[in-house]
Amino acid sequence: MSASRTPRTAIAVRHVPFEDLGILAPLLAARGYETTLLDAGIDAIDPDAVAGTDLLLVLGGPIGVYDEDRYPFLHSSKAALATRLATGGATLGVCLGTQLLAEALGAEVRPTGAVEIGYGPLALTPEGRESVLAPLDGEPVLHWHGDEFAIPAGAHSLAHTPGFPHQAFAVARTLGLQFHLEADHRVIERWLIGHAHELHHHGIDPRTIREQAQRHGPRLEALAIRVLSDWLDEVEA
Repeated sequence: MSASRTPRTAIAVRHVPFEDLGILAPLLAARGYETTLLDAGIDAIDPDAVAGTDLLLVLGGPIGVYDEDRYPFLHSSKAALATRLATGGATLGVCLGTQLLAEALGAEVRPTGAVEIGYGPLALTPEGRESVLAPLDGEPVLHWHGDEFAIPAGAHSLAHTPGFPHQAFAVARTLGLQFHLEADHRVIERWLIGHAHELHHHGIDPRTIREQAQRHGPRLEALAIRVLSDWLDEVEA
């Protein structure tokens, strides 16, 4: 009888409950990952555990990478990310997670004074069209951000939109996405409730995003699963 394979491990760092793994959760389970969910600011983020996991996922949230004085947990998160990146382990960032990765790699992250919220088309760079993101060229994806990051030294810029010239980057086994491929359109209401103040502040009607999610969500989910599966194939190889 052959020995069973040791399960792969994943750690997901979450900043707000509704910005969770979304469609990634069943995808990781199907690929044999045992995933530990850590709530930033509440659960301890151990650098050794973060460095040693097979896959690290750093999810989105409504704060900035520069907010350490108001949110001191960012110090330990950044230290753990630096340790992780030094190992070269497979790492995926989403929105705030990507901004944290960019800063850890030496790139500037700053507020823009503007926001990009809702479903809008993504344009890929030449490098992006040769990457796992290729199926997303021209496709509407879910944006929810106001900060922007520079592309880290040695990384490839993969995507852009008119208001945000840097939407994704890749370097070694790290992929950073400013947009939300992981979001489950079936539960977009959690986002609309959780970000109600932000939507009101910027004059964005939640009914618009709700309708966009219904219109674009199913196709985007299929494309997102393809993209994320292809990326996992690459980093697991």
